[in-house]
Amino acid sequence: MTAPGASPASLRSVPDLTPTHQALICVSLPGLAISGESGQLTGHGLEGFYRGGRRLLSRCRVRVGGREPLPLQARTIGADRARFVATLRVSSAASPDPDVVVERTRHADGTETVTLRSAASRPLRVPLDITLGTDLAELGAIAAGRTGPELPAAVHDSGLRWVSSGVGACVTADPPPADAVASAGLLRWELELPPGGTAAVRLRVRPAGAGPLRPVSHTSAGTLAPARAAGDDPRPAALLRASVDDLQALLLRDPAHPSDIHLAAGVPWRCGMAPADALAAARMVLPLGTRLAAGTLRALARTQHLGTGPRAGMIPGPRRDVGPHLPPGCTGTEATLLFPVLLAEARRWGLPEPETQELLPAAERCLTWLRATAGDGPYLPDLRSTDPVRCETQAHAHRTALLGADLLEAYDRPGAAELRQWAQVLRTAFREDFWIEDRSGGRPAAALTPDGRPLPHLSCAAAHLLDTGLLGGGRFAPGLLDTVRTERLARLLGDPAMDTGWGLGGLGAREPGHNPFGHRAGAVRVQETAVAVAGLAAAGYEREASTLLRGLLDAAEHFGHRLPEMFAGEQRTTGSVPLPHPAACRPAATAAASAVLLLTALLGIRPDVPARTVTLRPMRSAPLGETGLTGLRVAGAPFSVRVSRLGVALVEEAAEGLQLGA
Repeated sequence: MTAPGASPASLRSVPDLTPTHQALICVSLPGLAISGESGQLTGHGLEGFYRGGRRLLSRCRVRVGGREPLPLQARTIGADRARFVATLRVSSAASPDPDVVVERTRHADGTETVTLRSAASRPLRVPLDITLGTDLAELGAIAAGRTGPELPAAVHDSGLRWVSSGVGACVTADPPPADAVASAGLLRWELELPPGGTAAVRLRVRPAGAGPLRPVSHTSAGTLAPARAAGDDPRPAALLRASVDDLQALLLRDPAHPSDIHLAAGVPWRCGMAPADALAAARMVLPLGTRLAAGTLRALARTQHLGTGPRAGMIPGPRRDVGPHLPPGCTGTEATLLFPVLLAEARRWGLPEPETQELLPAAERCLTWLRATAGDGPYLPDLRSTDPVRCETQAHAHRTALLGADLLEAYDRPGAAELRQWAQVLRTAFREDFWIEDRSGGRPAAALTPDGRPLPHLSCAAAHLLDTGLLGGGRFAPGLLDTVRTERLARLLGDPAMDTGWGLGGLGAREPGHNPFGHRAGAVRVQETAVAVAGLAAAGYEREASTLLRGLLDAAEHFGHRLPEMFAGEQRTTGSVPLPHPAACRPAATAAASAVLLLTALLGIRPDVPARTVTLRPMRSAPLGETGLTGLRVAGAPFSVRVSRLGVALVEEAAEGLQLGA
């Protein structure tokens, strides 16, 4: 049924993204391989091998004896690899049992091995045909449905080659094929299989004239510590292992400064840097070391607006949808506010002093922009004066002012007192203007309209009010809400209208415009769920934090412990499973990083390396039983901690001279 005022043509005007929820995605950037569960690359949708956002190969179909094998199993065996198993019967025996197993192992680096294994009782002579093709399309064009026809192939070396408009791709085979037919894109072998024997063909896909792909993850040892979890509940171990694997696979180098490494936002749609996401993810993974934070900060400092004018000091970023009730928000604002926060907290985790001081001028420019943009008012406005003043932005700005002041004071830089004074003004005004009283105890407003009217809808963005930032001595900065209203927010986030049973919904189920599949209108967002768990645990609301934590761990099991950036916010019922979102990135940097934040919050790790202390304030209820983390990094050294079933924390490994704080 067409909505009032909408014509059928208008409903079809926005092209659909190719669904990815059933795709097997292998990633080790800049390499990427996407396929369906059959393992065959058919040339449809997003299927193919990619490098740097260009599809080098879109079709790779295997036939044995002129027939396609019957697919049996497909699974990822790491962030960068997938394994496909199929069978077929090639002998003339009367038995219906298959006698040849076809196994394909696909790597994101552009290699694939096709192995045939015989279970026949006599030798087999098996023809193997692999047909190849490509359009050399860019990922953006594929997503928009603007791909062209397949290109003609030419026989090249031990395989095939395609060229168009100055770019090209080639596939080489080992062993070389017995025959190659360019017009059909066909490579053919005659394989001899003794009883119980195997034969294998290895394909390598690469840009024409380029050497083998060297993924960033293979040349960036030490960027992320190899953290591991163990304990009574096996789910944290599986989630952390998969998440660290995904984070490694999403690493990118700054092309002009190869030593600076940062995270891509997510696969397949956002394989480049998204400033706000890169900063947020780097902040959540500080327990894995500070090298990623330093590389991300340096890369973004080089993009910072200099000179004069209203954008001076900003980190640029695109606008982003924030739900049905508000206009798109500026991710540049979010990134600019996150920059000093990441630097201040990285210093607490052990970022070396020379690197902190190198990045301090860029952080100061962000803080100067904050004060100049806020001006004489209590709030940080959006870039357009006609837009509402968002609650989430004020939470970010308040945290930035306090952590920025802490950072400036540590280096005897001016401006700390002014920032703290503005934060106090913001806090006073916020408590007056951004709270909507009602019979149930009230709720925070989502935003204030330009005429000062509060907008009452409740979304997962309210969780950011609980994320106040780490100061010295294991203390968190004060928040915008007082104690009574913090408790009320905790109850709201724990209510079934927000807690779906799998995680925090993007918009309350009783709010107008709720859509369980809406990006920010009801879908469970993993990052905001992790932020809520950490904030609730820090504020002492362990029941609500534990429920959200266990729900997200349950959801992770259904996603093979590789959490997408979001999934459907359908309410959990007996026997139900979480529904995937067809357009979600998976893996996604913020979702993978959220696993680290969840476990750090569970164990209550709060370092202050400049003071040579680390404070442990674990969740006293120990909701997952005994839990331990090993292989973290604090002060650049291995750090391991364990929490007992009674909620008592014990440091098992730490840097020399690091003292346990009160």
